[in-house]
Amino acid sequence: MHDRTTSWVNGTLVDTADAAVSVLDHGLTTGDGVFETLKAVDGEAFAVTRHLDRLTRSARGLGLPDPDRDLAREACARVLAANPAPLGRLRVTYTGGPAPLGSERGTTGPTLVVAFGAIDRRPDETAVAVVPWRRNEHSAVAGLKTTSYAENVVALAAAHRVGASEALFANTAGRLCEGTGSNVFVVIGGRLLTPVLASGCLAGITRQLVIDWCGAEEADLPLDALQDAEEVFLTSTTRDVQAVTRVDGRELPGTGPVTAKAMSVFAERSGDDLDP
Repeated sequence: MHDRTTSWVNGTLVDTADAAVSVLDHGLTTGDGVFETLKAVDGEAFAVTRHLDRLTRSARGLGLPDPDRDLAREACARVLAANPAPLGRLRVTYTGGPAPLGSERGTTGPTLVVAFGAIDRRPDETAVAVVPWRRNEHSAVAGLKTTSYAENVVALAAAHRVGASEALFANTAGRLCEGTGSNVFVVIGGRLLTPVLASGCLAGITRQLVIDWCGAEEADLPLDALQDAEEVFLTSTTRDVQAVTRVDGRELPGTGPVTAKAMSVFAERSGDDLDP
Protein backbone atom coordinates (compact mmCIF):
# COMPACT_ATOMS: atom_id res chain seq x y z
CA MET A 1 0.00 0.00 0.00
CA HIS A 2 1.17 3.53 -0.76
CA ASP A 3 2.50 5.43 2.24
CA ARG A 4 0.58 8.49 1.13
CA THR A 5 -2.94 8.26 -0.26
CA THR A 6 -5.78 10.71 -0.69
CA SER A 7 -9.32 10.08 0.58
CA TRP A 8 -12.70 11.76 0.21
CA VAL A 9 -14.55 12.67 3.41
CA ASN A 10 -17.96 14.35 3.12
CA GLY A 11 -17.16 16.30 -0.03
CA THR A 12 -13.49 17.07 0.54
CA LEU A 13 -10.32 15.40 -0.75
CA VAL A 14 -7.79 15.08 2.06
CA ASP A 15 -4.52 13.33 2.79
CA THR A 16 -5.58 9.98 4.23
CA ALA A 17 -3.25 10.43 7.21
CA ASP A 18 -5.28 13.54 8.14
CA ALA A 19 -8.73 12.22 7.17
CA ALA A 20 -11.18 12.14 10.06
CA VAL A 21 -14.81 11.54 10.98
CA SER A 22 -16.47 12.33 14.28
CA VAL A 23 -15.79 10.08 17.28
CA LEU A 24 -19.60 10.13 17.64
CA ASP A 25 -20.18 8.78 14.12
CA HIS A 26 -22.78 6.02 14.32
CA GLY A 27 -20.69 3.87 11.96
CA LEU A 28 -17.94 3.83 14.61
CA THR A 29 -20.05 3.59 17.77
CA THR A 30 -22.62 1.02 16.59
CA GLY A 31 -21.57 -0.24 13.16
CA ASP A 32 -24.54 1.64 11.66
CA GLY A 33 -23.15 1.87 8.16
CA VAL A 34 -22.80 0.13 4.83
CA PHE A 35 -19.95 -0.14 2.39
CA GLU A 36 -18.74 -1.34 -0.98
CA THR A 37 -15.31 -2.38 -2.19
CA LEU A 38 -14.58 -1.79 -5.88
CA LYS A 39 -11.65 -3.07 -7.89
CA ALA A 40 -9.67 -0.37 -9.68
CA VAL A 41 -7.48 -1.27 -12.65
CA ASP A 42 -5.20 1.48 -14.04
CA GLY A 43 -7.36 4.16 -12.47
CA GLU A 44 -10.70 2.76 -13.66
CA ALA A 45 -13.23 1.28 -11.25
CA PHE A 46 -15.02 -1.94 -12.23
CA ALA A 47 -18.81 -2.42 -12.05
CA VAL A 48 -19.53 0.97 -10.46
CA THR A 49 -23.25 0.85 -11.27
CA ARG A 50 -23.75 -2.58 -9.69
CA HIS A 51 -21.80 -1.55 -6.59
CA LEU A 52 -23.78 1.67 -6.13
CA ASP A 53 -27.02 -0.29 -6.65
CA ARG A 54 -26.00 -2.62 -3.82
CA LEU A 55 -24.84 0.26 -1.60
CA THR A 56 -28.34 1.72 -1.99
CA ARG A 57 -30.00 -1.64 -1.21
CA SER A 58 -27.86 -2.06 1.90
CA ALA A 59 -28.59 1.51 3.05
CA ARG A 60 -32.33 0.94 2.61
CA GLY A 61 -32.03 -2.32 4.55
CA LEU A 62 -30.65 -0.34 7.51
CA GLY A 63 -33.20 2.45 7.07
CA LEU A 64 -30.56 4.98 6.01
CA PRO A 65 -31.46 7.58 3.39
CA ASP A 66 -30.46 6.66 -0.15
CA PRO A 67 -26.87 7.70 -0.86
CA ASP A 68 -26.37 10.43 -3.47
CA ARG A 69 -25.21 8.22 -6.34
CA ASP A 70 -23.86 11.07 -8.48
CA LEU A 71 -21.85 12.34 -5.53
CA ALA A 72 -20.54 8.83 -4.78
CA ARG A 73 -19.51 8.41 -8.44
CA GLU A 74 -17.73 11.75 -8.40
CA ALA A 75 -15.99 10.87 -5.13
CA CYS A 76 -14.77 7.56 -6.60
CA ALA A 77 -13.49 9.26 -9.75
CA ARG A 78 -11.66 11.97 -7.83
CA VAL A 79 -10.07 9.51 -5.39
CA LEU A 80 -8.90 7.32 -8.28
CA ALA A 81 -7.46 10.34 -10.10
CA ALA A 82 -5.57 11.32 -6.95
CA ASN A 83 -4.16 7.81 -6.33
CA PRO A 84 -2.57 6.40 -9.50
CA ALA A 85 -1.85 2.66 -9.23
CA PRO A 86 -2.04 -0.36 -11.55
CA LEU A 87 -4.33 -2.28 -9.20
CA GLY A 88 -6.24 -1.04 -6.19
CA ARG A 89 -9.17 -1.36 -3.84
CA LEU A 90 -11.64 1.52 -3.64
CA ARG A 91 -13.67 1.49 -0.43
CA VAL A 92 -16.93 3.47 -0.24
CA THR A 93 -18.30 3.75 3.31
CA TYR A 94 -21.68 5.31 4.09
CA THR A 95 -22.81 5.64 7.72
CA GLY A 96 -25.61 7.06 9.83
CA GLY A 97 -23.40 10.05 10.67
CA PRO A 98 -22.88 11.73 14.05
CA ALA A 99 -25.36 10.54 16.69
CA PRO A 100 -25.87 10.35 20.45
CA LEU A 101 -24.02 7.56 22.25
CA GLY A 102 -26.56 4.78 21.83
CA SER A 103 -28.52 2.99 19.16
CA GLU A 104 -30.69 5.96 18.13
CA ARG A 105 -29.58 7.87 15.05
CA GLY A 106 -28.71 11.54 15.10
CA THR A 107 -30.17 14.25 12.86
CA THR A 108 -26.98 15.59 11.26
CA GLY A 109 -27.19 13.33 8.22
CA PRO A 110 -25.01 10.56 6.84
CA THR A 111 -21.25 10.37 6.40
CA LEU A 112 -19.69 9.41 3.04
CA VAL A 113 -16.06 8.34 2.86
CA VAL A 114 -14.12 6.99 -0.13
CA ALA A 115 -10.62 5.60 0.48
CA PHE A 116 -8.07 3.83 -1.71
CA GLY A 117 -5.38 1.21 -1.20
CA ALA A 118 -3.05 -0.31 -3.76
CA ILE A 119 -3.14 -4.13 -3.83
CA ASP A 120 -1.22 -6.96 -5.46
CA ARG A 121 -2.88 -9.42 -7.81
CA ARG A 122 -4.20 -12.35 -5.82
CA PRO A 123 -2.67 -15.84 -6.24
CA ASP A 124 -4.63 -18.14 -8.57
CA GLU A 125 -5.07 -20.76 -5.81
CA THR A 126 -5.76 -20.65 -2.08
CA ALA A 127 -6.81 -22.66 0.98
CA VAL A 128 -10.01 -22.18 3.00
CA ALA A 129 -11.10 -23.23 6.48
CA VAL A 130 -14.64 -23.92 7.67
CA VAL A 131 -15.27 -22.09 10.94
CA PRO A 132 -17.62 -23.26 13.72
CA TRP A 133 -19.68 -20.06 13.85
CA ARG A 134 -22.88 -19.71 11.81
CA ARG A 135 -24.30 -17.03 9.56
CA ASN A 136 -27.79 -16.07 10.74
CA GLU A 137 -29.95 -16.13 7.62
CA HIS A 138 -32.85 -14.77 9.73
CA SER A 139 -30.91 -11.70 10.91
CA ALA A 140 -32.27 -8.19 10.37
CA VAL A 141 -29.12 -7.49 8.36
CA ALA A 142 -28.79 -10.80 6.47
CA GLY A 143 -27.56 -10.15 2.95
CA LEU A 144 -26.65 -6.51 3.68
CA LYS A 145 -23.07 -5.29 3.37
CA THR A 146 -22.79 -3.48 6.68
CA THR A 147 -19.79 -2.16 8.59
CA SER A 148 -20.64 -4.55 11.47
CA TYR A 149 -17.80 -6.84 10.48
CA ALA A 150 -16.60 -8.17 13.83
CA GLU A 151 -17.67 -11.77 13.22
CA ASN A 152 -15.80 -11.71 9.91
CA VAL A 153 -12.68 -10.37 11.62
CA VAL A 154 -12.79 -13.19 14.19
CA ALA A 155 -13.47 -15.87 11.56
CA LEU A 156 -10.76 -14.66 9.19
CA ALA A 157 -8.18 -14.61 11.99
CA ALA A 158 -9.13 -18.21 12.80
CA ALA A 159 -8.62 -19.19 9.14
CA HIS A 160 -5.24 -17.48 9.04
CA ARG A 161 -4.12 -19.45 12.09
CA VAL A 162 -4.53 -22.67 10.09
CA GLY A 163 -2.85 -21.36 6.94
CA ALA A 164 -6.01 -20.45 5.02
CA SER A 165 -6.78 -17.14 3.32
CA GLU A 166 -10.55 -17.33 3.84
CA ALA A 167 -13.07 -18.71 6.31
CA LEU A 168 -16.32 -20.33 5.16
CA PHE A 169 -19.59 -20.31 7.12
CA ALA A 170 -22.61 -22.54 7.26
CA ASN A 171 -25.90 -20.86 8.22
CA THR A 172 -28.07 -21.73 11.22
CA ALA A 173 -29.71 -24.55 9.22
CA GLY A 174 -26.29 -26.10 8.54
CA ARG A 175 -26.37 -25.16 4.85
CA LEU A 176 -23.34 -23.82 2.98
CA CYS A 177 -23.44 -20.01 2.98
CA GLU A 178 -20.38 -17.85 2.17
CA GLY A 179 -16.94 -16.63 3.17
CA THR A 180 -16.10 -13.59 5.28
CA GLY A 181 -15.64 -11.48 2.16
CA SER A 182 -16.36 -13.90 -0.67
CA ASN A 183 -18.95 -16.17 -2.23
CA VAL A 184 -18.27 -19.87 -2.76
CA PHE A 185 -18.90 -22.07 -5.79
CA VAL A 186 -18.69 -25.87 -5.99
CA VAL A 187 -18.61 -28.27 -8.92
CA ILE A 188 -20.66 -31.41 -8.24
CA GLY A 189 -21.33 -33.94 -10.98
CA GLY A 190 -19.94 -31.46 -13.49
CA ARG A 191 -22.51 -28.78 -12.49
CA LEU A 192 -21.34 -25.39 -11.23
CA LEU A 193 -23.36 -24.46 -8.12
CA THR A 194 -23.42 -21.64 -5.57
CA PRO A 195 -25.59 -21.15 -2.46
CA VAL A 196 -28.96 -19.43 -2.90
CA LEU A 197 -29.40 -15.95 -1.47
CA ALA A 198 -31.93 -17.39 1.01
CA SER A 199 -28.92 -19.04 2.70
CA GLY A 200 -28.09 -15.57 4.06
CA CYS A 201 -25.09 -14.96 1.80
CA LEU A 202 -24.29 -11.60 0.27
CA ALA A 203 -25.45 -11.04 -3.30
CA GLY A 204 -21.87 -10.69 -4.53
CA ILE A 205 -21.22 -8.65 -7.67
CA THR A 206 -18.65 -11.15 -8.94
CA ARG A 207 -20.97 -14.00 -7.88
CA GLN A 208 -23.77 -12.68 -10.10
CA LEU A 209 -21.46 -12.10 -13.06
CA VAL A 210 -20.17 -15.70 -12.80
CA ILE A 211 -23.79 -16.94 -12.72
CA ASP A 212 -24.60 -14.83 -15.80
CA TRP A 213 -21.42 -15.48 -17.76
CA CYS A 214 -20.56 -19.07 -16.80
CA GLY A 215 -23.96 -20.75 -16.47
CA ALA A 216 -23.65 -21.37 -12.74
CA GLU A 217 -26.79 -22.40 -10.88
CA GLU A 218 -28.01 -21.31 -7.45
CA ALA A 219 -28.77 -24.25 -5.14
CA ASP A 220 -29.60 -25.03 -1.52
CA LEU A 221 -26.37 -26.81 -0.63
CA PRO A 222 -25.41 -28.78 2.48
CA LEU A 223 -22.12 -27.89 4.14
CA ASP A 224 -20.94 -31.38 3.06
CA ALA A 225 -20.92 -30.11 -0.52
CA LEU A 226 -17.40 -28.87 0.26
CA GLN A 227 -16.34 -32.48 0.91
CA ASP A 228 -18.12 -33.90 -2.14
CA ALA A 229 -17.15 -31.23 -4.68
CA GLU A 230 -14.83 -31.99 -7.57
CA GLU A 231 -13.79 -28.33 -7.63
CA VAL A 232 -14.29 -25.35 -5.32
CA PHE A 233 -13.64 -21.70 -6.02
CA LEU A 234 -14.20 -18.31 -4.40
CA THR A 235 -15.43 -15.10 -5.98
CA SER A 236 -15.05 -11.53 -4.75
CA THR A 237 -14.14 -8.08 -5.99
CA THR A 238 -10.45 -8.49 -5.23
CA ARG A 239 -10.21 -12.27 -5.84
CA ASP A 240 -12.24 -12.35 -9.10
CA VAL A 241 -12.35 -16.17 -9.52
CA GLN A 242 -9.86 -17.97 -7.26
CA ALA A 243 -9.39 -21.74 -7.12
CA VAL A 244 -9.51 -23.52 -3.76
CA THR A 245 -6.94 -26.31 -3.43
CA ARG A 246 -7.57 -27.16 0.23
CA VAL A 247 -10.72 -27.19 2.39
CA ASP A 248 -9.65 -27.83 5.98
CA GLY A 249 -7.75 -31.15 5.68
CA ARG A 250 -9.14 -32.06 2.26
CA GLU A 251 -6.78 -31.49 -0.65
CA LEU A 252 -8.32 -30.66 -4.01
CA PRO A 253 -6.57 -30.86 -7.38
CA GLY A 254 -5.10 -27.66 -8.76
CA THR A 255 -7.29 -25.38 -10.82
CA GLY A 256 -9.85 -27.77 -12.34
CA PRO A 257 -11.39 -27.44 -15.82
CA VAL A 258 -14.61 -25.68 -14.71
CA THR A 259 -12.69 -23.24 -12.51
CA ALA A 260 -10.14 -22.56 -15.26
CA LYS A 261 -12.96 -21.81 -17.70
CA ALA A 262 -14.67 -19.49 -15.21
CA MET A 263 -11.37 -17.68 -14.62
CA SER A 264 -10.76 -17.12 -18.32
CA VAL A 265 -14.36 -16.11 -19.10
CA PHE A 266 -14.43 -13.68 -16.19
CA ALA A 267 -11.09 -12.13 -17.14
CA GLU A 268 -12.19 -11.70 -20.76
CA ARG A 269 -15.69 -10.40 -20.11
CA SER A 270 -14.68 -8.03 -17.30
CA GLY A 271 -11.85 -6.69 -19.45
CA ASP A 272 -14.28 -6.00 -22.30
CA ASP A 273 -16.84 -4.10 -20.21
CA LEU A 274 -15.86 -2.05 -17.16
CA ASP A 275 -19.47 -1.49 -16.08
CA PRO A 276 -21.39 -4.66 -16.94
